[in-house]
Amino acid sequence: MPKTPAVDLAICTPVVPSAKHLNSKAIIPFGVTTEHVFKAMKEFTDFLGFIDTQLFTKGMMRFEEMLMPANFSSMVGEFMTASIPKYCKSIVRNTYHNGHPDLLPAGKYPNNAAQHAGSAGIEIKASRYLKAWQGHNPEDTWLMVFVFESGRPSDAAKGIAPVQFRFLAVYGALLRKKDWQFAGRSETSRRTITASVLPSGFTKMSNNWIYRAPRS
Repeated sequence: MPKTPAVDLAICTPVVPSAKHLNSKAIIPFGVTTEHVFKAMKEFTDFLGFIDTQLFTKGMMRFEEMLMPANFSSMVGEFMTASIPKYCKSIVRNTYHNGHPDLLPAGKYPNNAAQHAGSAGIEIKASRYLKAWQGHNPEDTWLMVFVFESGRPSDAAKGIAPVQFRFLAVYGALLRKKDWQFAGRSETSRRTITASVLPSGFTKMSNNWIYRAPRS
């Protein structure tokens, strides 16, 4: 059996987030703290590292290289939504199918379900991009975005060297309708209706950064 290249196995191990990159002055509502967010981030890197190293032993591609980029980003966000309430008991996952926002104050709504609670909760997104984040509608909401770096399914074909997964930043702030630009869609488009965070919203979120790793 050929020797496993150490560099390939190393790529399967995500960069573990560091608590020294947390912003102690960040303000997060509903009892959530930077420590709660950090623990959820750490849990995700543990999860992805376990999956990817197991796939590697079977000669399979990494998880993030199997999924379409949008699907992987969605999975990162869903993991954060499920994990944060494990560490913060004052908040729960919204159990309403496609309800908004993703996290609700514990006990505020029957069965922890709300179709649309507006700014009375936290909406979670994950993205490979450092700005121009998207949602479905321009609305008042407390938005938290996890920005990460990872491989893509198209990297090998493009000759792009593989990179380890790592969290680059986490931003969060209360956005108002005026902080969004509605993109909509044409009658012939199959693209999901979207709204993009405007520079005013980005400024609010970047000023209240929760985690920010130095760029290499």
